[in-house]
Amino acid sequence: MTTKGKIKRLFPGGNTSVGFFSYYNYVINLKEANRVYLLKGGPGVGKSHLMKKIGNDMVESGYDVEFHHCSADPESIDAVVITTLKIAIIDGTSPHVAVF
Repeated sequence: MTTKGKIKRLFPGGNTSVGFFSYYNYVINLKEANRVYLLKGGPGVGKSHLMKKIGNDMVESGYDVEFHHCSADPESIDAVVITTLKIAIIDGTSPHVAVF
């Protein structure tokens, strides 16, 4: 039996008193990352659902996973990072702007 991985939940961006502040460029260290996947698509096409599915499957397989939630809709996922594998899946549509 495989031990489940751990889930860490974060908000990589947020609306502040001085406007929107983004940490999307820090979701994963690009120099150390094995893979970074950017998902692009319109609203409601399933980007967040796909990231949740992949993240939960990886947790069930024993990997630790970071779920980066949307500040405007906490039920929505903006990024998933499988920390041990150094892999990130990131919503690449606006306003989730990351410079790679």
